[in-house]
Amino acid sequence: MNEAIAKADVLLEALPFMRRFAGRTIVIKYGGHAMLDERLKSGFAEDVVLLKSLGLHPVIVHGGGPQIEEALKRHGIETHFVRGMRVTDAATMEIVEMVLGGQINKGIVADIHNHGGKAIGITGKDGRMMVAEKLEMRVEEKGAGGKKKYVLVDIGLVGKITSINTEVIERIAGTDFIPVIAPIATDEEGRTYNVNGDVAAAEIARGLKAAKLILLTDVAGIKDAGGKVQPLLSAAEARKQVRDGTIASGMVPKVECAIDALEGGVSQVHIIDGRVKHAVLLEIFTKQGVGTEVVLGTSSGKRAQKAGGSAATSVAATKGKAAKKAKEGAA
Repeated sequence: MNEAIAKADVLLEALPFMRRFAGRTIVIKYGGHAMLDERLKSGFAEDVVLLKSLGLHPVIVHGGGPQIEEALKRHGIETHFVRGMRVTDAATMEIVEMVLGGQINKGIVADIHNHGGKAIGITGKDGRMMVAEKLEMRVEEKGAGGKKKYVLVDIGLVGKITSINTEVIERIAGTDFIPVIAPIATDEEGRTYNVNGDVAAAEIARGLKAAKLILLTDVAGIKDAGGKVQPLLSAAEARKQVRDGTIASGMVPKVECAIDALEGGVSQVHIIDGRVKHAVLLEIFTKQGVGTEVVLGTSSGKRAQKAGGSAATSVAATKGKAAKKAKEGAA
C-alpha cells in the first residue's frame, strides 16, 4: 500500500508540469553513456514515448562519440580533439556519416518503436534543415613573455551552422511521430560537415523556440573549482569559469551552446546526468533534477527548492540514482 501511495504522490507532483509543458517543444540532446547502456537506452525510449503521449513534443538530436570512436579504431583512423571538437578529415567524415546517420539514428528509431512509440530518423541534410559553413576554431595559446594570443586551428570538415529550416521538424512533431535527428549538415555547395551534437541541438531549439533544451551528459553536472555540482549557474559566471579553466574540455561547447540557446529564446536549458535512469522525466516532471540549470540572469541569491520528503525523491533515493538538486522557480 505504501508503494502505491508513493506512486500516486509522484503523479500528483508531476501534474503541474504536465499541464505547463503540454503542447510545448522539448529538445533533447541524447548522447554519452545513456546511448550505450541497454538499461538506460530502454529508459530513455520509455521517457520520450511517455512525453509524446502526454501531449509534449519531444525532438531528439543525438550524438555518437563512443560509437564513432570505435568505428574509427576498426578502420585504423586516429582521432584528435580541439576544445571538445573532433578533428574531421575526409576519411573521418565518411565514418561519422555512416555511424551517425545510419547505425545510431536508426537504432534510436527502433528503440522508440519497441517501446510503443513512433519515430522518424533524419539528418540535417534532409530538407536542407541544417546549412553550415566550415568552422574556424580559435584557440588560445601563450606567446612570448607568457602573453596570451589566439591562433586559428584547422579542424577539417566540422561545420558551423549558418541557418536552420525547422519546417521538416515541425511537420513531423505535429504528428504522432518523434523526430530523431543526426547532426550532419551541408554547405551551399553540398559539402557534408560534421556538426557538434550539442551545438546542433541548441540551434534547433532556438529555431523551434523550445520550452526546454536538455543536454544529457556523462557527469553529474557542471562542477565548480572544488568539484561540487552547481545546481544553478548564470551565463556570466559560466563564461568566467570557462576563462579561468574551471569549466574545460568537452563541457566548454555544452556551456557555450546552453548560453546561445537561452539568448536565442529557449526558455530553459539543463545539463543533466544521463547515467541516471529516467533522467529526462525527473528533470521535467519533478522539483528535483539531475544536473545543472544554466540561466541568463544572476544565480546568486536564489534559494534552493528541494523536493524534501516527496515520493519522487524517495523513489529515486531507493534506486540510488538521482542526486538532489535545486531548481529555479517551477522549472
